[in-house]
Amino acid sequence: MILTRPSQAKETFATLVDIMLQLRTPDTGCPWDLEQDFASIVPYTIEEAYEVDDAIQRGSMPDLCEELGDLLLQVVFHAQIASELGEFSIDDVVNSINNKMVRRHPHVFGIDRAPRSASEQTIAWETQKAKERSDKDTNDADVSALAGIATALPALMRAEKLQKRAARTGFDWTEADQIFAKLDEEVGEVKAAIAEADPDAIEDEIGDVLFVCANLARRLDIDPEVALRRANGKFESRFRQMEVVATIEGQDFASLSIDAQEALWTRVKRAQSERVTDTSG
Repeated sequence: MILTRPSQAKETFATLVDIMLQLRTPDTGCPWDLEQDFASIVPYTIEEAYEVDDAIQRGSMPDLCEELGDLLLQVVFHAQIASELGEFSIDDVVNSINNKMVRRHPHVFGIDRAPRSASEQTIAWETQKAKERSDKDTNDADVSALAGIATALPALMRAEKLQKRAARTGFDWTEADQIFAKLDEEVGEVKAAIAEADPDAIEDEIGDVLFVCANLARRLDIDPEVALRRANGKFESRFRQMEVVATIEGQDFASLSIDAQEALWTRVKRAQSERVTDTSG
């Protein structure tokens, strides 16, 4: 059912807030919920966000509805703990995002109602965010162009965000070929670290290779996180098919030589490519 009355959301959301309040009420609440703090529920918050993504990737609307509810519960949970500490309430959380959305969409809610394209809005959004960071009235405010990029983000995603933010200051390559040259350089440094048998240096140089790959993806307008997820899915599909083929042919996949496994990989890859060609044709 499509929500058409804002009051419906108010009523159902208030019920959720009240449920969390009861769960966190001493003596009568849930022992597990009462034991939790910000740090202990962070893993659940992150997990729920990924489960939302998984439901979207699978195209399951019933699962997406359920997972969005689970994620919303995490927001209310954090806000309830903060309220008990006298820091802020769920009302403050909602008011904060309401004000931010209105402030960052003056073309919708303000005097400036000139139409914007999606790309123009992205630029305006980032410009407003930068202004908000510079306007913070605190002595310890981080004024770096890289301020506010969460350290807890997946490393590949954070690499892209760091690079995008740096690029806005002009610190960026202008051509993909320049990045390929840097990638070759970094791969060479990995080989040198391997030759020296220095585990710490190897890790450091591998990190540089991944960072440059993220930059290359960004330059080509590819989301590196999505690209790697796609590669993961492709690898998993092919590997599982290899296991199936081995079983059908009466073989134990794990007992096969690497050459035999590679041969299976080639067969599966070719078969999958042919299926894609047949479908597209």
